[in-house]
Amino acid sequence: MSSINPSPQGTNRKTAISVGVLFIIATILNVLGNSLLKPFLDAPGYLISISANENQVIIGSLLVLLSAFACAGIAIGLYPVLRKHNEALALGSVGFRAMEGMLYIVALVGVLSLLTMSQEYVKAEASNASLFQVSGTLLLAIKTWAGELGVIAFMLGALMYYYVFYQSKLIPRWLSGWGFIGAAFSLAATLLVIFGQLVPFSTVFILLHLPIGLQEYVLAVWLIVKGFNPSAVAFKSLKTETNELLSAA
Repeated sequence: MSSINPSPQGTNRKTAISVGVLFIIATILNVLGNSLLKPFLDAPGYLISISANENQVIIGSLLVLLSAFACAGIAIGLYPVLRKHNEALALGSVGFRAMEGMLYIVALVGVLSLLTMSQEYVKAEASNASLFQVSGTLLLAIKTWAGELGVIAFMLGALMYYYVFYQSKLIPRWLSGWGFIGAAFSLAATLLVIFGQLVPFSTVFILLHLPIGLQEYVLAVWLIVKGFNPSAVAFKSLKTETNELLSAA
């Protein structure tokens, strides 16, 4: 009895749907998680507010953690398809998006450490308040820096796979070009914040991040509904087979 192997086209279709779903999951969970955490982390008395909202902080952290796993899964899912067109950039995108996930986890360790410390702060005497404030500031800085470096890793990985998308025509060039430019704008916004030239969540900051945010939703729907360009996939497969035949000759 002979085994039936799935066709490359069928495999690529499943990959496109999986990656599209991961894009949506990663974005939604990240937005929900940070919307739960931000009010407490930005509050003037954050040590008290974090302690008083333990469950919400834990739920928000878990949502961001799941988002980090989904982010890494996007590049891992794309790798088998993209490596046929540019293996170095495909591997680089996996590395940077995996790094992104790890940095987000470091940021979450900072948040959960703040939760533990805030509970001790509430129990402590007023004479120790300054020590807790200094420690809290340090943990917030770890969370902030890890998050910003995570965004940089995300954008570098995105620039790599959008370049391969544009080069290979696996998705329409207007969509991959939009993603490349959007990722570049978002990277610029993050670097401007790091160097103190832009205020986080200011109007300019949001406008610079908006293109990639919208593009990823459009890309996710495109991958789920349309998938990868069959002509680009078939052309690459034929080219690979031809090269193998010539090498064997």
